[in-house]
Amino acid sequence: MPSESAGEATSAVAIRRAYPADEAVAWEIVEEYNRAVDVAIPDSPDGFRAYLAGPGAMWLAETAGGAAGCVVLRALDEIEEAACEVKRLYVRPAHRGRRIAGALMDALEDHARNAGYAWAYLDSKVDLEAAIRFYRARGYKEIERYNDNPQATIFMRRRLR
Repeated sequence: MPSESAGEATSAVAIRRAYPADEAVAWEIVEEYNRAVDVAIPDSPDGFRAYLAGPGAMWLAETAGGAAGCVVLRALDEIEEAACEVKRLYVRPAHRGRRIAGALMDALEDHARNAGYAWAYLDSKVDLEAAIRFYRARGYKEIERYNDNPQATIFMRRRLR
């Protein structure tokens, strides 16, 4: 799957890092993600703010009409190696098929490499088949459970450097 540079527009879609000033639009799309995949334990507002202010990070895909997608990076301090976690990758249905998820992941992975992370981990549900195919195509491999997420049924990671 070809991927676009994280800073370039992708068919009139721009990928940019979200900051505290973006809280309202960022929270709205994450809440939509939570509903779309039926997240049992969503982020608290305070926990979510940590993604925007650090040490985590969030990226938004934007069109002239507003947010089209998002992805979040969370530090995985509980894992000894330099690791982060991919969370909340979501592209709104009207924008799917435009390689936006790849551009969001490019931005997250580039940032993670530059921040010194060696591994990116993620969890998902096996019934999210398109997401699992997407992650595999990006080089993520299945691993043993690394967290206690009660909804997750598949766990993956990818070496970043």
